[in-house]
Amino acid sequence: MPVGLDVSALLLIMAALLVAGCAIGFCAGFFGIGGGAISVPVFFEVYRLTGNVDDIAMPLAVGTSLAMIIPTSYLSAREHARLGTLDLAVLRTWLLPILVGVICGSVLAGFADAELFQLVFVVVGGVMSTRMLFGGNSQQIKDTLPGRGLLSAYGLGIGLLSALMGIGGGALSTMILTLYGRTIHQAISTSAGVGLLIAVPGAIGYVIAGWGNPELPADAMGYVSLLTLMVVMPAAIMTTRLGARAAHTRSRAQLSRYFGLFLLTVALRFLVAIVFGV
Repeated sequence: MPVGLDVSALLLIMAALLVAGCAIGFCAGFFGIGGGAISVPVFFEVYRLTGNVDDIAMPLAVGTSLAMIIPTSYLSAREHARLGTLDLAVLRTWLLPILVGVICGSVLAGFADAELFQLVFVVVGGVMSTRMLFGGNSQQIKDTLPGRGLLSAYGLGIGLLSALMGIGGGALSTMILTLYGRTIHQAISTSAGVGLLIAVPGAIGYVIAGWGNPELPADAMGYVSLLTLMVVMPAAIMTTRLGARAAHTRSRAQLSRYFGLFLLTVALRFLVAIVFGV
């Protein structure tokens, strides 16, 4: 940490990271997401406050967020599997396409404008959240999952967009699965596993991309902050199971509304980032 920060500022940063960790863990369990929509902006502001320039703060925030998603997604998926709603067949189908999508997205991130993909999420997430909040079951386009080819294409798209937008893919996969007749409980449970499929190669990629960069903080391993993980991970791990269990105490209609509100919040967050650059 830079010398310019006094004790009160450091305590405030620690408190913010602990609160973020609790929120990341609970949301990972409750919504089947990795928590990137929460952790990336929080980590970014923390790294800026501690003296890192934006060109370092942003990839460090995304890389650390992806590393954070690994344990929370694993714990969330394991808890949902114990409760009997994790669809391993879908995860097996998506394993390779998502990996290919993440690799392609990581390559494209150096050339494509991430704001374009955030705008896609704003539109799609806004429409889906509105239909979940006000449209009952009308958001379904089919009662069964598509064939392996189309399902694999969806997996490729999830991996690609997640890598470009710096998110864990849970929101995207839940939207797709509910469109094809999966209950919200099944979709959220399976999406917890999707976060793990995306986070592992994503975090490794960010470690490699930042390896040896002299501008990184001393605690960083590539674009992953080990100090941040040490502070945030225990809080996140503590609340992940609570979130998963809470999801299974809610009715399908309640969980659909909560997820609709979550989608709307993330879409608005991306919209603010596009319009104001923050």
